[in-house]
Amino acid sequence: MLNITLATHQKSVLVDITRQAQESIDKCGIKKGMCFIYCPHTTAGLLINESADQAVADDICTALDDLAPQGADWTHLEGNSPAHIKSALVGNSLWVAFENGRLLLGRWQGIFFCEFDGPRQRKVWFTVLS
Repeated sequence: MLNITLATHQKSVLVDITRQAQESIDKCGIKKGMCFIYCPHTTAGLLINESADQAVADDICTALDDLAPQGADWTHLEGNSPAHIKSALVGNSLWVAFENGRLLLGRWQGIFFCEFDGPRQRKVWFTVLS
């Protein structure tokens, strides 16, 4: 298992962690299998989407802000209900196949850590299975 710590610097941001996922496969030496990626936070998540154009990640954040806006009539006392809702919408884990030691992602796909309640220190765990 490879664990990483990320420092986020914005309230909401998508951080490309494709390189770290690939490094977890490289370190284990397994050539074919699945990489399980897990985010142990209730106000953050993980997703796969286009990584070639940062505007896509920015647009995803904007759309999620529209779905769960800050300042709405939420009842959670900590004031971060939008972050919890966004996390529930995107999810907190992913399975990604790999073959010949390489992630099987589409041409434009990347793996993103989704911060919804930053800035914070966050963890992501990678487990590689054959």
